[in-house]
Parts: sequence; structure tokens; C-alpha cells
Amino acid sequence: MPSYDGIMNQEYYQGTSRIINLATDIGKLLGTVDATYLRKPTSKLRRANRIKSIQSSLWIEGNTLTEAQVSDVLENRKVIGPQKDILEVKNAVQVYNNILRFKHNKLSSYLSAHKMLMIGLVSDAGKFRTKGVGIVKGDEVAHIAPPAWNVKSLIEDLFDYLKSSDDNLIIKSCVFHYEMEFIHPFMDGNGRMGRLWQTVILIQENPVFEFLPIEHEIKSKQLEYYKALALSDKQGQCTAFVEYMLQIIKDSLTKLISQQRVTLSTDQRLIYFKEHFHQSEFVRKAYLAMFNDISSATATRDLKKGVEQGLWKKFGDDRLTRYRMS
Repeated sequence: MPSYDGIMNQEYYQGTSRIINLATDIGKLLGTVDATYLRKPTSKLRRANRIKSIQSSLWIEGNTLTEAQVSDVLENRKVIGPQKDILEVKNAVQVYNNILRFKHNKLSSYLSAHKMLMIGLVSDAGKFRTKGVGIVKGDEVAHIAPPAWNVKSLIEDLFDYLKSSDDNLIIKSCVFHYEMEFIHPFMDGNGRMGRLWQTVILIQENPVFEFLPIEHEIKSKQLEYYKALALSDKQGQCTAFVEYMLQIIKDSLTKLISQQRVTLSTDQRLIYFKEHFHQSEFVRKAYLAMFNDISSATATRDLKKGVEQGLWKKFGDDRLTRYRMS
């Protein structure tokens, strides 16, 4: 289970008791995810959640396409709707399908993602803005972003934070999301990039985040989303936003666990172990630690079948038996 000790006062936020408690709860939920084999949910759930992620993130930005229409775009079926909205979905599908290729702490990868997300929608896709921008809510200016000449330096500082801070990745993802929104580095696409890149960071913590529709949870609490952004702007630190996003992550994980309990077959256990055990050699005890709901006899039969399938090789006998990944 991930450790979340040492979440204290940082330049970007204050280490409140709520942040510590939420981060601890998320760590426990990720332990449950691993214990119930949900790191990679079923293909049906993965597809449904990806559709929710794309539709929700774009809906927040004013896209009118429904989940059913996003599904049609995903399947290359004809969709009737505004061409701009359709192109936004096509671009987002491309980005989310390639999400594992992005390097969470590489600025060049970040710019490549923006280009892929906004190509055909803006003339400067993948490039920082060269003009000043402000965010208007109703008749009021809600936020004036830093001047264009300072954008590159601020974003580089943010990526330095990702690389060098001792904060855990869950916290880093929340801080990055807020600070990117504050800097507003692009003329357009900042909101969807903030949500996308938080997911890119979270995937480094646990593979389950690739298909966890955090964007859908934000959509259902959109008013609180903007309130947390505004409060953080006012306070000069993103503490309120970190607290909000941690609650979103916790709620998303809780729903996933409650909706999807998995019982694996022998072959599925073998594949799962091969994908998620990251050492070259192991003993039966390591296999049992990952699948703590099976007996020792079942583990022995599984491991024998793994040898027969060429997944690993066996060395020694009885208590000295070891296995080496092929």
C-alpha cells in the first residue's frame, strides 16, 4: 500500500489535516484496488469509463456531444452534431488512447499532448500563448493569468516541482492541475489539459487511474470545482483545490470498488501476476501475497501451469523452489 507520510507545508499549499486524512484514505483504497485485482478493470468497464472521461472533460468546456455520441466517434460511426464538437471528441479520443506514451514530468511531452488535443481547433496547438488572458464569469473578470512572457518560466518551475519534490504523486497531480489552471499557459484548452495531465501523473502511482473517470466526478461537482479554484486564487495557495481534488479521487475510487468486484480464473491470475509482479525471480509466497484469497494448493497448481505455458521457469524443489520470469 502506498505511503503518504510527510505531507506537510509546501510552497504551493498548506499540509492540512484534511489533506493528510484524504491522502491516507486514498492510499487504503489503492490497497483495496490491488487486493481485488482492479488495477486494470474489465474491458467493458474500461471502455465505459473512458467515454465518461472524454465526454465529461469536454462537456465542462461547452461541448454538446452525449456519451452515446462519444461512443459512436470512438467506434468511427457517423455522428450528427457541430463539427467543432466532433473534432474535439476525435482529438480527445486520440489523446486518451495514447495516454501511456506521455511522460508526466517532461515538458516536451506535455506540449505534444496539447498539440494532439487541440489540432485543427486553434492555430497555435502545442505552443504557449503570446498574449495576456483573463477568465470572465458572467459580467466579472474572475482571474487574470500571469503575463505571457512569464508563462514558460512558470511552467518549467512546475515541472521542476514534479521532478524534485518529495510530495507523493497523488498530491503532485492536484497541485499541478491547479497551478496549470492558474498560469493558463495556452490560449485555449487549459481546462481539459489540466484534467488530462492530472490523470497522466496519477497513472504513475497506479495503473487503475488510466481508466478511472475522475473527469466525470468533477462534472457532477462542477460548481465546487470552480469554487475551489477561486478560493485558491484568493488565498494565494492551492490548499482548497488540493482538498477538493483529493475528495474527487477518493470518491472515484470508492465507486469503482463498489461497482466492480473481480474473481479471476487461473489463466487470468497468471496473466495478472506476469503484468504486475516486477521482479525477475519469486517464490510461491509472493504469488500468494498477490492472490490472498486462494489456497497454497491452488497457488502451486497455478505456478505449475505458468511453467507449462512458458511464463516462468522453475528451479529447485520443495521449500527451495524458486521461479524466474521468462
